[in-house]
Amino acid sequence: MKKLILIFCIFLTALPSMAQDKDKEAHRERIKALKVAYFTQELNLNEKIAEKFWPIYNKYEKERRDLHKREHIDLKNVECISENEAEDLIDEFLNVESEEYKIKKQLFKDLKQIISAKDIIKLHKLEDEFHKKLIKEYRSKREQKDANSSE
Repeated sequence: MKKLILIFCIFLTALPSMAQDKDKEAHRERIKALKVAYFTQELNLNEKIAEKFWPIYNKYEKERRDLHKREHIDLKNVECISENEAEDLIDEFLNVESEEYKIKKQLFKDLKQIISAKDIIKLHKLEDEFHKKLIKEYRSKREQKDANSSE
């Protein structure tokens, strides 16, 4: 799952990095809208439940994004850092992993109040499926672009 999240984060940053900030934000909003529609449909969320579900899920997503920003530092050459700096980075990576576990645990606890445990498991599966679909779409568009540029 963490690999998929990492790839998803790379996808979100790599694709729009070629465009301006407005395009980045529009791209993120498009993905968010697709995700909302996909999860709402697949989990059969009615309006009443969706009103409770999305604030909880969006809070979790924001916290997770913030954690990943801490973890993804711009380290161009590992050979240039000291052993102490490497130890500090390892500690930070472990702290991020620990905090990610805590926010996921809190998400599940909060969601149990509004949806069933089976739906929480389904949500977990849907997150993976959604990320895989995004990656597949990205690769497909990339291949089309490469094919068009080689003509």
